[in-house]
Amino acid sequence: MSVDIIIAQAVSKAVKELYGADTPACDIVPQATRKEFEGNLTVVVFPWVKIARKSPEAVGQEIGAWLEANEPAIEKFNVVKGFLNITIAPAFWNSVLEHIASTPDYGIKTSGENSPLVMVEYSSPNTNKPLHLGHVRNNLLGFSLSQILEACGNRVIKTNIVNDRGIHICKSMLAWQKWGEGITPETAGKKGDHLIGDFYVLFDKHYKAEIKELESNGMSKEEAESASPLMKEARAMLVKWENKDPEIRALWEMMNSWVYSGFDETYKRMGVGFDKIYYESDTYLEGKEKVLEGLDSGKMYRKEDGSVWADLTGEGLDHKLLLRSDGTSVYMTQDIGTAKLRYEDYPIDKMIYVVGNEQNYHFQVLSILLDRLGFKWGKDLVHFSYGMVELPEGKMKSREGTVVDADDLMDDMVSTARSVSAELGKLDGLNDEEIARISEMVGLGALKYFLLKVDPRKNITFNPKESIDFNGNTGPFIQYTYARICSVLRKAADENMETVSYVNVTPGEREISLIQTLADFPATVEAAGQSYSPALIANYIYDLVKIYNQFYHDCSILKETDAAIRSMRLELSRQTARVIKTGMALLGIDVPERM
Repeated sequence: MSVDIIIAQAVSKAVKELYGADTPACDIVPQATRKEFEGNLTVVVFPWVKIARKSPEAVGQEIGAWLEANEPAIEKFNVVKGFLNITIAPAFWNSVLEHIASTPDYGIKTSGENSPLVMVEYSSPNTNKPLHLGHVRNNLLGFSLSQILEACGNRVIKTNIVNDRGIHICKSMLAWQKWGEGITPETAGKKGDHLIGDFYVLFDKHYKAEIKELESNGMSKEEAESASPLMKEARAMLVKWENKDPEIRALWEMMNSWVYSGFDETYKRMGVGFDKIYYESDTYLEGKEKVLEGLDSGKMYRKEDGSVWADLTGEGLDHKLLLRSDGTSVYMTQDIGTAKLRYEDYPIDKMIYVVGNEQNYHFQVLSILLDRLGFKWGKDLVHFSYGMVELPEGKMKSREGTVVDADDLMDDMVSTARSVSAELGKLDGLNDEEIARISEMVGLGALKYFLLKVDPRKNITFNPKESIDFNGNTGPFIQYTYARICSVLRKAADENMETVSYVNVTPGEREISLIQTLADFPATVEAAGQSYSPALIANYIYDLVKIYNQFYHDCSILKETDAAIRSMRLELSRQTARVIKTGMALLGIDVPERM
């Protein structure tokens, strides 16, 4: 049992005995004592001031005295206003360390068949371009959130919706028809998603040239855009696709297959995956059918031009278009259709959409519409809204080809990791295979950690150079510390150091700080799951690593002559490495045993 729970239970008993109040231990949450005050844990006593009819200081003194007399884990206490600061008996920390060491899958809860079923949607790429830096943050957040929710005891389904239809897809297809000369990923020597992305950019280049020429002939920009022959051809192609023209559908399937093959390579390298993939080309008709059902039942209405709308003024919003006058779908229709298929496939308890914050309004509307259409989880769907990623030079634009492709970014990160690691001597003595493996691990670890350590709701400027640093709050710093601990444990094993009981050892300040931080891991995982924030895990691991490095600097381990003290410090190192590895895995980050 963790020390937090022990103290919470003891405080609950104290309050009952002193004031006759029933306060469940789960409602009492001890916090780490602030560094400027003496103590390990702090309990806020304000909730019982009214019942006790005494000052906060007096209540704190009474509860502290009761704890000191009745709970062996407590050595002493002090009260600062309404805050009861508790010092844990040094010897008790050994039992906490033993509890951590003896707990399988420490910090991780297992799920059962009756556990909540949570579906997490992330990635949501378009099939007209490769994944880019913005997709990287989306995928990393979605995958990490899925790992954390599973660690909190949920059953989790990881899902993806691929936007494989629409005018943007036709632009790439038309450009390939006009200027591709039959090129394929094989003949180009290029990944399929990159090849298709090139044609999307090429379309925009020719389209802009057309607009410029039409404007030079006296048209306004709006007139030129309307008259553009290239755009008319793209729209005509979309109509053919909608009508299932065999030639256009065959071209669409061929080019999409190239893209999917490229996506799969990127996902694999990024270390993310999905349990189920849905495609907009399958879901938009389902959504249309569901909207028409809503129309028949009076939940939607039709305008004179034939378009179908939802009146959301009762919810403080406006009117939302669901089907255009020509009967074609909008994004909202597709999301309704996807929800329908998902609900048929899985008995979902909660649905979480990992989508950028520019779509906040969209998901507010979707929640209302799904609830109106009878989906039990619709009202409580979660839009995991995250901020955008920018580069130091500014925003990226797909049409202009100024995005940072995920593959190119990962290549650059691994290359930089290799050169920085070599410069610092961290690859000395390793063979080529080990160097390549560790460079990949460090480069991708740096990328993932940099993007996940920030509060997801905030915008972020990604600077690759800052992310690969073996000092500070970075992935490589954590990975190097893990490798250092593994080296210590290997040396202890090589020297056959005897393991003896450390039950009678009194831990010092550094050991206690480290044990207490390790004891906080389960609560951190739970908090990250409740707040949907991988950043809590990332920054917890960084704090743990800082505390371990201070312990490593101040406390001899392998050269300690007292076998009991040495055994305790080795166990502390072993459990620290274990928690680092578990925590980093929740972020989708690997840690190397040698560096």
